[in-house]
Amino acid sequence: MSTGSDFSFRPRLIPALASLALAALFVHLGLWQAGKAEVVEAQKALHAQRAQRPPQPIGATLVPAPELLDAPVTVEGEYEPGEQFYVDNRQEGGRPGIHVITPLRIKDSNTRVLINRGWVAWTQGRSVLPTVTTPTGLVRITGVAAVPVVKKPLLMSADKQQFARLWFAPDIARFASAHPYPVQPILVLQDPDDARDAFIRHWPPPEDRTLTHRGYALQWYGMTAVLFLFFIWSSFKRRPRPATP
Repeated sequence: MSTGSDFSFRPRLIPALASLALAALFVHLGLWQAGKAEVVEAQKALHAQRAQRPPQPIGATLVPAPELLDAPVTVEGEYEPGEQFYVDNRQEGGRPGIHVITPLRIKDSNTRVLINRGWVAWTQGRSVLPTVTTPTGLVRITGVAAVPVVKKPLLMSADKQQFARLWFAPDIARFASAHPYPVQPILVLQDPDDARDAFIRHWPPPEDRTLTHRGYALQWYGMTAVLFLFFIWSSFKRRPRPATP
């Protein structure tokens, strides 16, 4: 009959080191995801704070784009439809369409700012670009400042499309490099009620992935706990039974 425990804790060196390395990795990944959640939470709070500001006038002097991101802005000037271009693959309610980007020459200056005037349907087929009307004369535009993130297409050069004015993204740097005048480093998303026209202006707020990142962090912490329990369980070995005569 056994007089004590039939098992003893006998961890082996290599599994112990491997478990320690994996645990450190899992904790690091958990902290990384938790940090990303904090960044998203801070950005969400900053977005809400900037949305409460009164519209900031945009003039000839180039503005600091990061400080104006998501903030209301207003600008006066004249549209230049001759330099207008379109952003492809934009859907609204499941319908295919494009965003119309029109440069605005800022009043009493040579500086331009790009205005996203909104979405229009593209129903004529891809062989014909939609026809849109553009106001003439001095206009006052109110909207929200955006800084587009441009991802280059994988299978096609951004400057080799069916139409020269059909772009994959509202690339401010690309537009500025093709023109001799200064261009503001922001894109103005025109307010939905700023003009009576056929455009649909639906600008969703930034995606809130706070819960997603926190969920990933909990998964990594949970995997750390499971790894620890497995290591403990697997390190217990049955004591050898004494040989009986």
